[in-house]
Amino acid sequence: MEKYIEKILSARVYDVADETPLDLATNISRRIGNRVLLKREDKQQVFSFKIRGAYNCIYQMHQKDPNISGVICASAGNHAQGVALGASMLGIKSIIVMPRTTPAIKIEAVKNFGGKVMQVGDTFDEALEFALQQAEERGYVFVPPFDHPDVIAGQGTVGMEICRQHPDPIHTIFVPIGGGGLAAGIAAFVKYLRPDVQVVGVEAEDSASMQLSLKKGRRTDFGEVGIFADGVAVRIPGKETFRLCRRLLDDVITCTVDEMCAAIRDIYDDTRTLVEPSGALALAGLKKYVAQKNLTGASLIAITSGANVNFDRLRHVAERAEVGEQREALMAVTLEEQPGAFRKFCQTLGRRAVTEFNYRYSESTGAVVFVGVRLSNGNVERSEIINKLSDAGYLVTDLTDDETAKLHVRYMIGGRVPSLEDEILIRFQFPERPGALSTFLNKLARGWNISLFHYRNHGAAYGRILCGIQVSQQDRTEFNEFLNELGYSYSVETDNAAYKTFLR
Repeated sequence: MEKYIEKILSARVYDVADETPLDLATNISRRIGNRVLLKREDKQQVFSFKIRGAYNCIYQMHQKDPNISGVICASAGNHAQGVALGASMLGIKSIIVMPRTTPAIKIEAVKNFGGKVMQVGDTFDEALEFALQQAEERGYVFVPPFDHPDVIAGQGTVGMEICRQHPDPIHTIFVPIGGGGLAAGIAAFVKYLRPDVQVVGVEAEDSASMQLSLKKGRRTDFGEVGIFADGVAVRIPGKETFRLCRRLLDDVITCTVDEMCAAIRDIYDDTRTLVEPSGALALAGLKKYVAQKNLTGASLIAITSGANVNFDRLRHVAERAEVGEQREALMAVTLEEQPGAFRKFCQTLGRRAVTEFNYRYSESTGAVVFVGVRLSNGNVERSEIINKLSDAGYLVTDLTDDETAKLHVRYMIGGRVPSLEDEILIRFQFPERPGALSTFLNKLARGWNISLFHYRNHGAAYGRILCGIQVSQQDRTEFNEFLNELGYSYSVETDNAAYKTFLR
């Protein structure tokens, strides 16, 4: 261990890296009853801690061989940017091999930092194989993303800063784990200097290669890994990182996609910063640990490891955060296919806020609707709602933890109904407040049948509904008068091309 302490203390990182702040997360601290601090590695120049290990490794290589021809790495994310910037600072050529599936924003970032990008293959493994081949052919030095003592030492400076910034008692430090370089480096320094402090690794549930390896007692290939948290999507931990983590970590826990999304929102609420999924992983683990251990009054630290998030992922994150925080229940409920059934269902729910309702007329006697309900008391309230609906005679299927339902089915409710007659399609807008949906339905209760309905609460001041209503030709004048008296902004969309193509 003395070797690593010496390496960490002498690591050359501050040529390019900043000593990042240790910020108090006021809102999450108050909510979970502990003092939560965030180590803000998302504030680095490359928006990730990776610059520390990459630069230190390249610097040490350059010290040993000042005539180094160049460096090369394989990466689709933060390591790529660290290598590109680190090499540029030392005047060394760099080649970054990235899969063809890499988002354009990351490719441009590497180019802006001076790296030459070569896109090869559709997976990281294909890019890695090509990078190793190019290193041999060109005489370049390969810079590994985590499994190298100098990389581990560079990442270990995060632990060194934490110990200096927080000399008071620390209960646990939570560290995200991909290949294990950051966890190994932090644990090496913290356990040497302050062995009373726990260090807990946190992995994504669908790429938990370190946890699997620790259970097996040897490095084990996890197989196919999930890519939502691409910053930690590693199939097998490094040899050296596994050795250190096995010896030094107090525990490794895993988190789901929904739990990461909830943590992303927590960090945003406290810092107004949008971190990437792997950047929120440590906080997700911290919250899970607190709930499992019923811990209160402790000082806890989570590493926010990166903020290289693609903008087009934010919609998905927002959708999943509610479920991850146990603030939304998703259900399939069977209603009678007759006028007034929807209103009756909402009355059974009471004044609970409906976050989503998807329905399309069916020619059968029962209509299955996809419904979301806002929760204020987590899973306890979810069970209460399901029991209440069941007692009222509704057939209910809980979809809150159903990945297929959350990713796909919720957007596919509907279809064509060839025999449906006299349907008018209307978009409504109404002020969003508790009970607004029930008020809207009560105003529609004039005997006309609702044949299509889609509503999703987006946290805006106004709710938006797409509604199909069956109105006979002789009732059209009365219906138009009703719309004008309704008091809601609306637009008739019966001639809409998308409606005619997919739903009519």
